[in-house]
Amino acid sequence: MRRRAEALAGSALLRAVSPPPFRLALIQLQVSSVKSDNLTRACGLVREAAAQGAKIVCLPECFNSPYGTNYFPQYAEKIPGESTQKLSEVAKECSIYLIGGSIPEEDAGKLYNTCAVFGPDGTLLVKHRKLHLFDVDVPGKITFQESKTLSPGDSFSTFDTPYCRVGLGICYDLRFAELAQIYAQRGCQLLVYPGAFNLTTGPAHWELLQRGRAVDNQVYVATASPARDDKASYVAWGHSTVVTPWGEVLATAGTEEMIVYSDIDLKKLAEIRQQIPIFSQKRLDLYAVEAKKP
Repeated sequence: MRRRAEALAGSALLRAVSPPPFRLALIQLQVSSVKSDNLTRACGLVREAAAQGAKIVCLPECFNSPYGTNYFPQYAEKIPGESTQKLSEVAKECSIYLIGGSIPEEDAGKLYNTCAVFGPDGTLLVKHRKLHLFDVDVPGKITFQESKTLSPGDSFSTFDTPYCRVGLGICYDLRFAELAQIYAQRGCQLLVYPGAFNLTTGPAHWELLQRGRAVDNQVYVATASPARDDKASYVAWGHSTVVTPWGEVLATAGTEEMIVYSDIDLKKLAEIRQQIPIFSQKRLDLYAVEAKKP
């Protein structure tokens, strides 16, 4: 009886300290070869999402250019630059947190696949360079080597909002469980991955990986993909998705251009962590995942 009373009291405390739900929006943008059109349409959809109450908005990977090693040098920009200036302005205009998908970034003669995040005042909060480059060879289906033109990032990327702490990855970063574990250790409750899985890896692993990262770390996981363009040289899977800490798909898109909305309730996250307290049950005497950089 006493244990039940303590559990009920603990649940009440969790409800009291958890912030109210907030709206997350994922923009599944139809990306063209015209950068200015991509920027204009992206900013218009950001405004639409903000008008619908979104507090955190995310664009897809490589939102300002086609995805491909031959496009990265052609479309690459400095940060700050044309694309990120537009993102800064629209974040400030709408007073939102804007996760700028990713763009090809040029810095000191190297190219990176980079996500820039802006706060409600337009300030650049964090810049995440894709850590794990997409070098794969699935015979008869897909061969791709980002490392032909891109360099990898070398730092973790988190940022704080009034709603929660957010951890960032880009596409292939989703496959590496250790990154998500480090983010969970650092207090992240939402992991966001702008990504562009393809027609081979998408149906096989896109949702599976998101649900795995969410359940393993008891966090919300969100992914923002470009819309599908069957005429493109690289065809994105689409299906931008939000997954709960319980592993449930909370919201998902089809393949067309659209905005996916999801109301994120951290009270549910707190309850799941209380019901299944894996963080206090880890056998740190037997194993550990450790960050080698701050």
